[in-house]
Amino acid sequence: MKDTIIDVLIIGAGPSGCVAASYLHNININIKIVEKNKFPRFVIGESLLPRCMDHFEEAGLLDCLNERNYEKKEGARFIKGDVICEFDFSKKHTPGWDWTWQVPRADFDNTLAKELVRKGVDLSFEHEVIAVSFDENGISTTIIKDENGKEYAVKAKKVIDSSGYGRVLPRLLDVSLPSKLPKHSSVFTHVNDTKRPEGYQGTRISFHITDTETWLWVIPFSNGKTSIGFVGPTEYLESFEGTTTEKLQAMVRVSEFFGDRFEDEEYLFEPVFIKNYSISVKQLFGNGYVLTGNSTEFLDPVFSSGVTFATESALMAAKLTAKEIKGEPVDWQKEYADYILEGVEVFASYVKEWYTGNLQTLFFHRPENPEIKAQICAVLAGDVWDKSNPFVKKHDRIVATMAHLINMEKE
Repeated sequence: MKDTIIDVLIIGAGPSGCVAASYLHNININIKIVEKNKFPRFVIGESLLPRCMDHFEEAGLLDCLNERNYEKKEGARFIKGDVICEFDFSKKHTPGWDWTWQVPRADFDNTLAKELVRKGVDLSFEHEVIAVSFDENGISTTIIKDENGKEYAVKAKKVIDSSGYGRVLPRLLDVSLPSKLPKHSSVFTHVNDTKRPEGYQGTRISFHITDTETWLWVIPFSNGKTSIGFVGPTEYLESFEGTTTEKLQAMVRVSEFFGDRFEDEEYLFEPVFIKNYSISVKQLFGNGYVLTGNSTEFLDPVFSSGVTFATESALMAAKLTAKEIKGEPVDWQKEYADYILEGVEVFASYVKEWYTGNLQTLFFHRPENPEIKAQICAVLAGDVWDKSNPFVKKHDRIVATMAHLINMEKE
């Protein structure tokens, strides 16, 4: 096997891996990316948050994405019963980007990867990491199998695992951990959306809450197609009979808001059923490696936080890796793990309170409080590190407290 010595090996060419790679390549760090799949390939996570726009811009990837004319996402709407809660990112508490995109991920991820190849980044598709070891200095030896089944070794000063649901290092190093969140699952597909309403009503990302723990997502794309998916407790979703197509068709009929729109639409592929999607890890870094994106944590799709955490963690990991390679001291616990987990804990609080119903109480209470709505909107935009926002600083108690006060008013 031939050894190749590089600065950084990046596992995975999704948004997380591409942001890390682009940043490091732009400052002349020697990198290699290996990606198990062949692009374009389907993957979930089609709704972005404004927070990640800064990451794409800093990594030099914004221009290639702008050229794709993706559906602009300026907010989101949540529907329950006869009440619609609209969030407008231009009216959020924290300054910054007030829009982002709704994207078909096959095209989105392929656009990022092609841009890296255009820049001259060494990116190998259909190359799978099958083993890895680290010496006492953190130098890694990674065994990789190429598209022809041949194995080769790569030595690197740092490994950044951006493998997403592949979770390469968590599996190989046994650092996976069960999530503390309730067991939920999702079933989803794409449709042609032939009955899409004109204008804003047809293009705004929507979440229809059919029950406290169950909801349907609708994510329209600029190409005329739409992603639809149903989320709920695993046991409930498994109770629907038939194939995954028949299951999702029955689930969509539960939605009185969207049932007619999607009743007769042909599914563009057999719906995907992801069971118990929430995941966690024992640690975010180790001697010679760092985990980013879904290789670390995945909470829940309800607030579309997946890609934003992926790019946030990737950019931070890349910056700290660059410092380390230059011989500068890095406190990975304080500068990386504590920082990333701080944001994860904020979103985790909101996921938890969504499924208790407390956050839904705040969303659908009328009349609305504009100041509170702006603060919640900032969280939904991904600004979960802004301590000037009470809904970030007091995330572990403020939602339950305010929901209790609203319920007391009703009595």
